Amino acid sequence: MNLEVVRAEARKKLMGICGVYKDCDGSPMRICQGQSYGKYLKFGGIGSGTSFHNNFLAFRKYGLKMKVIGEHFEPDTTYDFFGNKLSLPVMAASVAGVNSFGGESVISEKEFCRSVVLGSKAAGTMGWRGDSYVYSIENSFGLDAIAEADGWGVKIVKPRDQETIIKFFKKAEHAGCIAVGTDVDGCESFAMSAHDIPVFRKKIDDLKELITSTNLPVIIKGIMCVEDAELAYQAGAAAIVVSNHGGRVLDHTPGSLDVLPEIAGQMKGKIKILLDGGVRTGYDVLIALALGAEAVLIGRDIVRAAVGAGIEGVRIHMEYMLKTLAKAMKMTNCKNLSEISSAILV
Repeated sequence: MNLEVVRAEARKKLMGICGVYKDCDGSPMRICQGQSYGKYLKFGGIGSGTSFHNNFLAFRKYGLKMKVIGEHFEPDTTYDFFGNKLSLPVMAASVAGVNSFGGESVISEKEFCRSVVLGSKAAGTMGWRGDSYVYSIENSFGLDAIAEADGWGVKIVKPRDQETIIKFFKKAEHAGCIAVGTDVDGCESFAMSAHDIPVFRKKIDDLKELITSTNLPVIIKGIMCVEDAELAYQAGAAAIVVSNHGGRVLDHTPGSLDVLPEIAGQMKGKIKILLDGGVRTGYDVLIALALGAEAVLIGRDIVRAAVGAGIEGVRIHMEYMLKTLAKAMKMTNCKNLSEISSAILV
């Protein structure tokens, strides 16, 4: 089995939901796009889909400087994530709720979570698990999968009420999670509000309460400006994820990569900076790292890999990301991650 086979199988299973196109670009011509009036977004972006499309376009603004004369080497792609060695600086994003993107007929939430977490671990990296209206303290498929993987994962919780988030954090501690966090850009989640599960904007004091409630590193996901990055840092967050939620929460935002350089320029060295949105290959990973990210998350491609071939599909996709990143590093004369800088961009 290879990635082409995995994607072909996903294309059959997701017919009418996702075209599994060569370029997952959020174009208005794609099957997943178009205004959704009072219905779930499924795979597309909110409103006109501009934010989703901008994630893809942001990477097309940069080229890579090819530099190939010199000593031969094999790039070291390994990345340290809170003291844990990963095979590459790419992790599976916290996409949750297969029912929300129309995939419940082809994969259950339990199997989806197991595929993401165990498939990522098999490739030497890590799967993050998120939150949706079908989750509760008693029924949390993502944490179950992380526990099965001996704690090898990250739990992200929607910005619910403080007490509930803290309960999720405590359960994550018990499961042995590497880190926890909240995606603050989920404060207008349609799926949560449609099922009477309130979500909230969070004040800096709210974040401080969450961060001090656990002995695990806390990640704040959904940062798209320097001001929010600074507030997350002041609250004591261990990391931020620069992200517009895959273009699924606010129309007409820039791409995540568009705002990364300014945020990294102000915050690098103070806090871990990760990015998601628009990352499709190892070449994209290299661009994101060159602009200031330590690591990236990938979402839609991991969904397709899980639907296509479960645990094995996710492993194959992550190994594809590793191979393309290593090739990109070799061709730009970057022996390890510390040698990646904006100097390789043209």
